[in-house]
Amino acid sequence: MDTVQFPFGYKQKISLKGRLKHYLLTLLRVTDQPVVKVYRGFGNDKHLTVYGHVFRRSAMPRQKYRDIDFINLLAVLRLFLVRPYPNTLVRLYVEDQTVQVISDADGCFQADIPLPVPLPPGWHSVRAQLISQTLTPETVLAEGEGQVLLPHPSQFMCISDIDDTFLVSHSATIAKRLLVLLTENAHSRMPFEGVVAHYQLLAGANNGLHASNPFFYVSSSEWNLYDYILEFSQKNGLPEGVYRLSPLKRLSQVLKTGKGKHHTKFDRIAQILETYPDQQFVLLGDDSQQDPIIYESVVQRYTQQIRCVYIRQIHAKHKGRTIALMARIEAKGVASCYFAHSADARQHSLKIGLIDR
Repeated sequence: MDTVQFPFGYKQKISLKGRLKHYLLTLLRVTDQPVVKVYRGFGNDKHLTVYGHVFRRSAMPRQKYRDIDFINLLAVLRLFLVRPYPNTLVRLYVEDQTVQVISDADGCFQADIPLPVPLPPGWHSVRAQLISQTLTPETVLAEGEGQVLLPHPSQFMCISDIDDTFLVSHSATIAKRLLVLLTENAHSRMPFEGVVAHYQLLAGANNGLHASNPFFYVSSSEWNLYDYILEFSQKNGLPEGVYRLSPLKRLSQVLKTGKGKHHTKFDRIAQILETYPDQQFVLLGDDSQQDPIIYESVVQRYTQQIRCVYIRQIHAKHKGRTIALMARIEAKGVASCYFAHSADARQHSLKIGLIDR
């Protein structure tokens, strides 16, 4: 057997079969070394919510974006070759706070970190360590860094879906969705016309030069696609924000990508609303799946916090249902806009005073 040197001085013996497997994974740009991913968290003056994953196996970051179908196919499939690191210790460092949590069966960790003293608004660094619970002395197997957002005072915050809300995805038809996901990449895919300009106006409305109205992106897409979505958002100039995605899927489940459960998305939105109970929110989604149903439920429960609901018209078969749900939203005194083009949503935002141009 040979010995493989891991980061932080950790060594592991590996067989010939293991070496061949390691070689094949390297060709696919998949690492079988421990990895910690820390996603963008959020908080208020009392506590921070930090979350991420720990992996035994995960995809390396994509470095080149060649628009070749086969290359794009491999690049997406390798995102689902993850192997979580379950039930292990993760140590988090935020400012002067140190917190320990145990990852769940999916390798996911989440920590609610109390703040003895409020932190200033803005992005704050988070560091995470994956700690071995079997090696002595204590061994750090991997480290990761991320950020947590404490929003500046703002007129409102925005919670947006992703697929078919700003990213053209064809979510209503699984075959079309998979074709786009598996044959294109984060640089070749396109946002809807006018959506980026509308989001930028919402982010910058009624605020100073050094602050913006925060964006939270809550989606049925899995955490496997986090880097993919982040790359797309940054390339296309969408407002910087916090992402709340759905549980990981394995390669055998790739045909079910984007098919999350109704209540989990509602719960993620509710967590954001309850973190900022005195804040107004704008909800943005589409009618391809469950957004109208989820958002109507959010309005029923958190009426006073919802300023407006925007639903993009994607799926003609859902039009009647969506119109009825939008009427129920309006009946609660919450403004709504069911639109086919982002220019119409932008005009509505101007009309009700969300934006000033």
